[in-house]
Amino acid sequence: RIEPSPVYKPKPKVKQEEYLLVDGYNIIFAWEDLKALAQVNIDSARDKLMDILCNYQGYRQNTVILVFDAYKVKGNPGSVIQYHNIYVVYTKEAETADQYIEKTVHDIAGKYQVTVATSDALEQMIIWGQGATRLSALGLKEEVEKVSREIQEIWQEKLPGERNRPFGTLLKEQP
Repeated sequence: RIEPSPVYKPKPKVKQEEYLLVDGYNIIFAWEDLKALAQVNIDSARDKLMDILCNYQGYRQNTVILVFDAYKVKGNPGSVIQYHNIYVVYTKEAETADQYIEKTVHDIAGKYQVTVATSDALEQMIIWGQGATRLSALGLKEEVEKVSREIQEIWQEKLPGERNRPFGTLLKEQP
């Protein structure tokens, strides 16, 4: 008598919390608009990237960690601040953004779905080997632009059919 083979039942996928780690300066100098702004004022380029990622996070509802190198600042203890709905990390003295990202991926990749945005090829290989997903600077820009279009479409759908113009209703109500 032959025993029937057991039926394979895949485990249901549990939705994992998503993390996006972004190599800040790598992205700034890879995106033309931010690069041009950085040539005038690096602080403004950082602020603009932070605002872009806040908007992105608000739609995607993931955890965004934006990492900036501050390793050349003497005596810098490093810092993590919450900027609206994202985390911004300034690395400590002698710690690069790549090192911080690698350490973070190592700590959380098994528990969460982790994506790292950088165009640094070596960094991409290292984090990929630790179980994170890679996203190039161009890929992040495309993703941010896609989300921006989706937000715009949702906003447009919520608008009433006609535009609200100053004094527009006054002209229509005249006998």
